Amino acid sequence: MRIAILGTRGVPNNHGGFEQFAEFFSRYLADNGHEVYVYNSHNHPYQKKSWKGVKIVHKYDPEYKIGTAGQFIYDLNCILHSRKEKFDIILQLGYTSSSIWSFFFPKSSIIVTNMDGLEWKRSKYSKIVRRFLKRAERWGAKYSDFLIADSKGIQEYLRTTYNKESEFIAYGATLFNDPNENLLVNYDVSKYNYFILIARIEPENHIETILQGFHESIQERPFLVIGKINKYGAYLKKKFEKNKRIRFLGAIYNIEHLNNLRYFSRYYFHGHSVGGTNPSLLEAMAANSLIVANKNEFNKSVLEEDATYFENSEDIEEILNKDILFQFKEKYSKRNGTKIEKLYNWNIINNKYESFMLKILRAEKK
Repeated sequence: MRIAILGTRGVPNNHGGFEQFAEFFSRYLADNGHEVYVYNSHNHPYQKKSWKGVKIVHKYDPEYKIGTAGQFIYDLNCILHSRKEKFDIILQLGYTSSSIWSFFFPKSSIIVTNMDGLEWKRSKYSKIVRRFLKRAERWGAKYSDFLIADSKGIQEYLRTTYNKESEFIAYGATLFNDPNENLLVNYDVSKYNYFILIARIEPENHIETILQGFHESIQERPFLVIGKINKYGAYLKKKFEKNKRIRFLGAIYNIEHLNNLRYFSRYYFHGHSVGGTNPSLLEAMAANSLIVANKNEFNKSVLEEDATYFENSEDIEEILNKDILFQFKEKYSKRNGTKIEKLYNWNIINNKYESFMLKILRAEKK
């Protein structure tokens, strides 16, 4: 295949979930003899024209100058360039800032879109932005030749909302099997004697609910909050500033440190409620965490019975006051690790993407 991946800031990953997927999948494709191109922002730290067999196309991205609006211009630049390249398949990761340019996609290429999560439900956005995101979702579903859903919940949503079928392919993760307890000294915590959450500090991730429950509990162990401190994060930090047990550590990008913090935590709290198969949830499962998750169809479809679920701060307070879940750590974490190996392993995910694309390409050429 001659395939292009757009919708990310580029590879190697220097940003987030879709970038990480693009890194793993593009390299996998190149290793398997496909001609693969990834579009990168012009100011991406990696400036060479190829990376591990993957061809890199840098396009102008003014986000650093004008903020979010720059993403729309960047996506347009990528799409216009793709019109000249005669790609067999263009894999679009997300739709938020690219679907308004759908009419510019080359007719000769098959457009496959990973529909991501329900972005328009994110409460951080204004009503006007949320209305636009809902419209963008509709455009993404309508003008793509094929859709990919990374959770069964998203797949069913696309079927009932747009009467469109999608291929279910989840996100991936890698099992963490090399714990190093000595790293905990950097964070002034000890094995199994702290709680943790790692997330974007946004309302829909139920961070305030989790921290309120912890605040009201009788727990004396510390609670580590890891995530970039934005405006909402500053509000939470101010609200809970008198509780010295709650420690806001900001963003941490050292993967080894993050995996060890997950691995040695007593409970890992996952409050995400919007989206499909959440990368941070898979990473927690892969790192042997005992997970307390927000009760919703997305989380339950991944964790099944191998987690404890909460709906409000009172649930969190009760879980922490009773503190009886730790006895299930070995059983739950082992079964979640098996899920990573058998369902969410990167090789499995990459192979499913490749097989799906080869299938639709063969069908197109008949």
